[in-house]
Amino acid sequence: MNNRRVSPDKKERKCDPHEKRRSGDQSIRGERGFSSGGRRKEEETCFIGGRNSVLESLRAGQVKKVFIKSGKKDSRLLALAEEAERFGISVIEAEEGALDRLTEGVRNQGVAASLKPYVYADLEEVLSSCGRKDPLLILLDGVEDVRNIGAIVRTAECAGAAAVLLPRHRSSPVTAGGTEEGLCLNRQGRPPGPAPAMKTAAGAFAYLPVCQIGNIRQTLEKLKERGFWAVGADMDGGDLYQADLKGPLVIVMGAEGKGISSLTKRMCDFCVRIPMRGKVSSLNVSVAAALLMYEAVRQRN
Repeated sequence: MNNRRVSPDKKERKCDPHEKRRSGDQSIRGERGFSSGGRRKEEETCFIGGRNSVLESLRAGQVKKVFIKSGKKDSRLLALAEEAERFGISVIEAEEGALDRLTEGVRNQGVAASLKPYVYADLEEVLSSCGRKDPLLILLDGVEDVRNIGAIVRTAECAGAAAVLLPRHRSSPVTAGGTEEGLCLNRQGRPPGPAPAMKTAAGAFAYLPVCQIGNIRQTLEKLKERGFWAVGADMDGGDLYQADLKGPLVIVMGAEGKGISSLTKRMCDFCVRIPMRGKVSSLNVSVAAALLMYEAVRQRN
């Protein structure tokens, strides 16, 4: 069974004379490109806490300073401090209360770090450098909970996805804090806060490209020109486990409670739903995204 909503197979869509897409042999940028602004940088200073997150960010060259608890330290903290010094990063001892204030209650395990401005990847560069013939992209439509974003990025990196795409105007930046007082995008002069998305991702931001895109419709159109299929997660879609998720694929996830927007849904080639056997009717968006990603991975293998 094939659940593609627009066309029953790839050949029919590519040969459809009514479509107004340019040839896939042309540059994906075309006349207007992805309207993403290329590689963009968040100018805020942010803090992360937690040993794995700090270590992976250190190895990725994203850390400006490391703050470690004063007093007795276990072997892992000492090793982390040595790793920071090996990279030429200053290590500053601080009381545990000060670390808690830096990370605003996020469990820090005795270590925090201030990060360099986060640089979003350029989607064109990601696709050009991707060595796979069947890259997997995750597009988040209206997902604003930063911890969900972090969890999705973590799963996407583990699943071997090429990138996560965040619309500039319909999602939170990766450097946003969990509360208004903790926002790193701070216009009231408050101290910068932690980045829960990066904490939840447990270092995945150091390895997986995250692209900030402009218009979702235009981005999906350009990706389709490149041979991608777009699958949306929707309660009215076909059974996930009967769908064909092989080949270049964009998985589109919407916000909890709202789902993907009607316009985005129309841009998807087909939609799928996750079979539910219990009394609760929906899953957390990061859990649902993980199921879709790993079903795509299973089919590729």
